[in-house]
Amino acid sequence: MLIGLMVRLLKGRKASVSAIVILQLVQAAANLLLPTINAAIIDDGIVAGNTEVITRLGVLMAGIAVVQTGAAIAAGYLGAVVAMGLGHQLRAEIFSKIQSLSSREVAGFGTQSLTTRATNDTQQIQAFAVLVFTLLVAGPAMGLGGIILALQQDVGLSAVVIVIVPLLLLIMSLIVRRLVPLYREGQDLLDNAGGILREQIIGASVIRAFVRQEHEAGRFARANNSLTLNNLQSALLVAAMLPLIMLVVNLSSVAIVWFGGQRIQAGQMNIGALTAFIAYIMQILMAIMMAMYVLMTAPRAAVCAERISAVLDTEPSVRDTGAPGAPPLPAAPRNGPVPSVEPGTLEFKGVGFSYPGAEAPVLAGISFKARPGTTTAIVGSTGSGKSTLLNLIPRFLDLTEGEISLAGVNIKELPLGVLRGAMSIVPQHSHLFSGTIADNLRMAAPDASDEELWAVLEKAQTMRFMRNLPLGLATPVGQGGTKLSGGQRQRLCIARALLRKSSLYLFDDSFSALDYDTDARLRQALDAELASATVVVVAERVSAVEEAGLILVVDGGCVVAQGKHHELLETSSTYREIAESQLALDGPL
Repeated sequence: MLIGLMVRLLKGRKASVSAIVILQLVQAAANLLLPTINAAIIDDGIVAGNTEVITRLGVLMAGIAVVQTGAAIAAGYLGAVVAMGLGHQLRAEIFSKIQSLSSREVAGFGTQSLTTRATNDTQQIQAFAVLVFTLLVAGPAMGLGGIILALQQDVGLSAVVIVIVPLLLLIMSLIVRRLVPLYREGQDLLDNAGGILREQIIGASVIRAFVRQEHEAGRFARANNSLTLNNLQSALLVAAMLPLIMLVVNLSSVAIVWFGGQRIQAGQMNIGALTAFIAYIMQILMAIMMAMYVLMTAPRAAVCAERISAVLDTEPSVRDTGAPGAPPLPAAPRNGPVPSVEPGTLEFKGVGFSYPGAEAPVLAGISFKARPGTTTAIVGSTGSGKSTLLNLIPRFLDLTEGEISLAGVNIKELPLGVLRGAMSIVPQHSHLFSGTIADNLRMAAPDASDEELWAVLEKAQTMRFMRNLPLGLATPVGQGGTKLSGGQRQRLCIARALLRKSSLYLFDDSFSALDYDTDARLRQALDAELASATVVVVAERVSAVEEAGLILVVDGGCVVAQGKHHELLETSSTYREIAESQLALDGPL
């Protein structure tokens, strides 16, 4: 999985990768030449007392050392550039994929897990790429070249190599085999700890309100302890690897000096050759240690690659099946008569929705038509499927049976950009982004002027608190709009929706945080502003939908009744129960 992912990401960087390989080979060749030249200096220069040989070969060694250093620096720089580009591309791909996933897939992975995969997991693969470009080519080249040149210096001493290389490989394989499951478990534990921390930060006020600090502290401590234990086990294995390898290296050095000294004493080997042989053995061991260092990070990177590939390979349940380049839907006029084509008409025909593997559908047999110039309200008890029904229209979720059409066109035949561009949506949870009020409003219309922003803010009944903001439109709202109240966030989201001139407006319980006075004034302004548009409203308050042209009563995922307010009071017991429970304090119905 890791190799396949990296090969795919490096396809567009073949020139840089080739340059890195060449530079690392030059570096390895320079390293391998130095011990042989040093041996010649000792045997032909120092022992023979030939100053000219010492000088000539010394200058050659210095030149080779400069080349080796330059190649190492250049390879390291290019390797870092390619690795950073790889990380940049991977993060961009993950972000793009997450944007294409429906809310169902996002919920399946979890917000915290997706965040970790896009940041920490990508960082692990990026770090592994740096090591690969820095060590992986030079290491094998030094190891193989060291073995050949060591045999060239003295075949008898090479028996030491035959013993130590398999022993080192055995040590590394045993440790790496244990590291892989530990790293995989560690990434899952990191997701869990991050998720708990995120919940506790977001829900801090709830925790304090119910005096659950000790319980939540214990919950996080258990997750933290599990993660710490996992990290400790993997760290101990990594820490044990280096001392074991150094033990083998030191023992091999003693053996080489011992047996080499005996061969020199017997006249079977020169001093320079022994020095070169020791240098080559060190290079062989260094190559193995370089491979060990790469292999230590490979298990964690492999686990991260699996987790990232799981996201990238996920097929969105909501696919952009519309024809590319399709023209935008015609918009309903803001004023004047509605044309016979009725471009904003929304129609449900036997629509149903089920989650995969669910025993019962969430929605079934939904049929209605919402026309321009009218408001269609959806009411029902909590969990009856109202928001799910609304989310089917912009295809945040995809229906599993039936058909939804907009302006007479099946929404599945429209590109998602065209479909969603034809409507304005105010979601159930009022979300604002980091930045100013103007930045958030211009998400709906990037080229809108300040005058247009103030106009929609006035219609959304925000002027009471906007007048008290010294910076006005330049006021920062904080991440998620934390610097504003719930009602203020809702009104800003409504203003953002109004800024986009659409033929269809969707309001998902978008007035719940407003007081009755503000609610009444806002609805009066919306009635005038959206007189020619198709409006669909999910509401909890019956008083908010009394004037709607069509009210759908949803219960158990089905539309059990539809009509106007006064009709439903007479014909629908479900609607009457909802109305009586809410309006009992306001007098008779």
